[in-house]
Amino acid sequence: MKILIAEDDANTREALREVLDGEGFKVIAATNGVEAVDLFRQEQPDFICLDVMMPGMNGYEVCKHIRKVDEKVPILFLTAKAEEIDTVLGLELGADDYMTKPFGVKEVLARIRAILRRSGLLKKSERNQTFVMDDLHIVASELRAYRGKQEMQLTLRDIKILRLLYDRRGKVVSRDALADEVWGADYFPESRALDQHISQLRRRIETDAASPRIIRTVHGAGYRYEG
Repeated sequence: MKILIAEDDANTREALREVLDGEGFKVIAATNGVEAVDLFRQEQPDFICLDVMMPGMNGYEVCKHIRKVDEKVPILFLTAKAEEIDTVLGLELGADDYMTKPFGVKEVLARIRAILRRSGLLKKSERNQTFVMDDLHIVASELRAYRGKQEMQLTLRDIKILRLLYDRRGKVVSRDALADEVWGADYFPESRALDQHISQLRRRIETDAASPRIIRTVHGAGYRYEG
């Protein structure tokens, strides 16, 4: 899923890029309104985070351009302006939600998740919405997993890892196969990102991360879910 961030503040832009990239989204970034419109036309993103006060063309103008072409792509306004009239204007122009600065990037991520769930885009982007691994019930469209009444948040990367292991249950999935599926061309063979991600995922979903039942290591070969 591709997200366009249009934000002229470098620190905010890069912080959002880092968090969203870590969640498995493909991020494209614009530093001004004109660039945002150009990238929207070229990349056709699935979601847009749009700063209001930008050079060249402000966020409201960008929103107008986008809504002439696409009435459905979710737009989240990010702005330092908190006046009620500005909020109303942004929503009247077709924004799905509105956040005022300062905010935490995790806050923005939570808002994006909520908008995607409401819009149904997660359902369209994930096949076979629910599946069960051991005693873990995974709902891809919600980016969540459940064990009884316990609820766990998942990322898009988590879903991809679990889905691949589930689809190939009983078979060994190599590190290269997982990396290709989850990171694609952005993955470097010498990187330990996959192993670190698996370790973090185990701590969240396994009853006992030291003796995993869902993501088992096959030494020298990769990982396997027995099924």
